[in-house]
Amino acid sequence: MTINLRTAVVENREQRLGTIIGWDGKATELAEHSGYSASDCRSSCGSGKNGKLCELQGPFTQGAGCAEQIVEYQASHVRDAVLIYHSPVGCSAGQAGTNVSYRACTVRRGQIPTDAIGISTNLGERDMVYGGVEKLREAIHMAWERHRPNAVFIATSCATGIIGDDVESVTRDCEEEFGIPIVPVFCEGFKSKHWSSGFDAIQHAILRQIVRRNPPRKQEDLINVFVLSGTDIYTPMLANLGLRVNLVVNVATVENLAQLSEAAASTSFCYSLASYFGAALEQEFGVPEIKSPPPYGFAGTDAWLRAIAKVTNREEQAERFIASEHARVLPKLRQRLTGVKGYVAMGEGFAHGVIAALRELGVTLDGSLMYHHDPVYDNPDKQRDTLGHLIDTYGDIEHLSVANGQPYQLFNLLKRVNPDFIVIRHGGLSPLASRLGVAALPLEGDSNLPVGYQGLIDLGEEILSVLAQRKFHEDLAAHTTLPYKKSWLEQRDPFALAREAI
Repeated sequence: MTINLRTAVVENREQRLGTIIGWDGKATELAEHSGYSASDCRSSCGSGKNGKLCELQGPFTQGAGCAEQIVEYQASHVRDAVLIYHSPVGCSAGQAGTNVSYRACTVRRGQIPTDAIGISTNLGERDMVYGGVEKLREAIHMAWERHRPNAVFIATSCATGIIGDDVESVTRDCEEEFGIPIVPVFCEGFKSKHWSSGFDAIQHAILRQIVRRNPPRKQEDLINVFVLSGTDIYTPMLANLGLRVNLVVNVATVENLAQLSEAAASTSFCYSLASYFGAALEQEFGVPEIKSPPPYGFAGTDAWLRAIAKVTNREEQAERFIASEHARVLPKLRQRLTGVKGYVAMGEGFAHGVIAALRELGVTLDGSLMYHHDPVYDNPDKQRDTLGHLIDTYGDIEHLSVANGQPYQLFNLLKRVNPDFIVIRHGGLSPLASRLGVAALPLEGDSNLPVGYQGLIDLGEEILSVLAQRKFHEDLAAHTTLPYKKSWLEQRDPFALAREAI
């Protein structure tokens, strides 16, 4: 699969990877029909054309994220940059929550907390008729005069996509004027039906305008690790292999982004997040991408460390560290979670890893919800087949669902398997789980909590903590009602509306 950095706009995931947001069945069936097995659609949904995976398409959505929100979240977390929302002011409504995340992450990384900086061009009705490029130019000048950043990111919006503003000409002029990267990120929400395309959009822009094209040297002990917000568990872990970590994008600097091309290798805890970055750095800059299962549980973390060690010639250090961590962690894992039923709801790559960790902790898991599914990643090496690794190592999942976080479906999904607790990201759905009497563990603040060997201990302790509060959730369920008709509450198929629409 070829990455094209010559164009300013990244190809969205539906076109590039065949990403879907609607599917229901066994994990083995999804794996069989996905790109790593090169299977065509075999069901009767009628959408299996050109080898693409079948997709259940619901008749409506109650709410969903968009690519621009992801760009906001990522660009606002670059410490010495400014984000400009070239949009109506409503598109920047998430800035308050982003700022909370940014401040918390700086504290977790041992830095002085500051505020994430965002400026809106505040497009109105007149701008929708006559264009908003002058407002954009004014906002860039304002960002420079107020903050003297090392880069400025421009997040486009549905409104600017409709207007057709010539964003690139403005950014080129201002880049020449101020001598810093002025980086347009084309992330109009209507271009993709899933927010994960926003990761590709911001990474495409960084690769085009910030990463050094001709790095002066290669840093043989430096490894890029693509992460979200959370504690830095990677620096101390990979220090055991004699490696330094370049942690990006969240709470990185512009210089951290520029030196991506100088690293010895790149890796991540989630291929959904890092698929584009890793493949492009390998193709365009010769930075090898670590191809292995993600670092969850003993099996995944062992394979991940050995893959890193092989690329960086540190096999002996890796084996010593693996042996010491097994000896340290194994005695601490008690069987207190055996027989407990869990459920996972989050983005795909992250979900695969958390499911693996739960099964190593002895948790029974009959179902899981992934907010999207990429049948194949940008580098289609089978070692990156996280779903296949999950099935081969830990067995099948009876009810593996793909849906973009619709509240009306979550009720039926949980009732189908009746879990004791749910591990969930994008926690706006957590209150619904609580209203069903299901204890919820949101992984919002620290996405790195379940990663690695220590992650098994930390995740297990967090689950025990939420299970201790089950009485609260049961009382809540006994005294609340849900805003759905009786016919839907009695519906056993969460995808009944989508199947009726076929």
